[in-house]
Amino acid sequence: MGYVAVKGGTQAIANANDLVEFYRIKSLAPPIQIEQLKAQFRLAIDKIMGEGSFYAPEYGAIALKQVEGDVLEAAFIMRAFRATLSRKYYSNIIDTKKMFVQRRISSSFRDIPGGQILGPTRDYTQRLIDNRMVDEKITDFEKFAADFEDRIDPAKLKEINTFDKVVDMLREQGLLKPVGNNEDQTVLDVTRTAIKFPTPRSARLQMLARAETGGLMALGYSSMRGHGAVHPTVGELRVGKVKIEVNDASGKKRYIGRIQVTEAEMISKAQSGNKKSPPYYAIGYGLCFGQNETKGICMGILDRAMRMENNGSPSSDQEFVLYHTEGIESMGFTNHLKLPHYVTFQSGMSNLRQAIEREKSKVDTKKSGVAEKKELTTIN
Repeated sequence: MGYVAVKGGTQAIANANDLVEFYRIKSLAPPIQIEQLKAQFRLAIDKIMGEGSFYAPEYGAIALKQVEGDVLEAAFIMRAFRATLSRKYYSNIIDTKKMFVQRRISSSFRDIPGGQILGPTRDYTQRLIDNRMVDEKITDFEKFAADFEDRIDPAKLKEINTFDKVVDMLREQGLLKPVGNNEDQTVLDVTRTAIKFPTPRSARLQMLARAETGGLMALGYSSMRGHGAVHPTVGELRVGKVKIEVNDASGKKRYIGRIQVTEAEMISKAQSGNKKSPPYYAIGYGLCFGQNETKGICMGILDRAMRMENNGSPSSDQEFVLYHTEGIESMGFTNHLKLPHYVTFQSGMSNLRQAIEREKSKVDTKKSGVAEKKELTTIN
């Protein structure tokens, strides 16, 4: 593409960067500290880590501060930084049954083994502006924390437990049957290998986990509204901490820490493909960094949709879903339109002018011919 340099070159770019920094600090308000962002903007940082494909809360907070709260731009920076890092290990498969559960719900069953754990959520609050936050002070935090701890009765605290999966109940009752999966089950790392369509489920789930949350929601919502065949219920939604282990050079497992993840198992009805066989339930799966329940749910919807054959809806088209929910590439291509396109536009405009001139010439020639014909007719 025929780009040309912006007038002013390097100095103009430096001036633009200085203006960005000026607009960030011009109010001379006290600088936001990274620890403040990590503590009070955790959900934004979870999105940044997921879309940036890099679990590092501190770097997520730095990126969020650097770009003045633009989550997608921060994810862009995170992924770019991630690409500079060497990869030394692949982690072992995490076991979400052993998750330290912070939140666990099911909308499919009222009573589940271990009970519903509402945990931290705004699902049951009114979406109203809280004007008290205008004048928050550290003493307000301290008072709330003290009152909260006072309401905890140590005698009623139970030993930390792990929980079986809700969907296992469906398996035991014979309601959740295998999908008859004949697709490619290769484990593919999309950061190392270019994908081809149809792509393995492992690659689809990895790309969905890195996808932009709003893009996933748009396509997942389209399926539920009738532009697709998947309208599931939440079999189980979990948020919590899971162990990460790697194998060292000798092959020994090494525990390197815990990360927070959201896991969603979405239950939908599936046709057996045989008129004589009854339908059954099938599962769509989603797992992503941090607490991002919207993303986990939409991953589950689209995972199930893309496993359906001959559906014809946008949400079941692998290429459509995976390429159009890739927020970093989408943002990059969209914003590149702001760069100079002078040469290509001028070339197109020149072609358009020539086409108009040719058409005008044809019209003038035709009019001239008609005039000559009338003149001959008059003479005769």
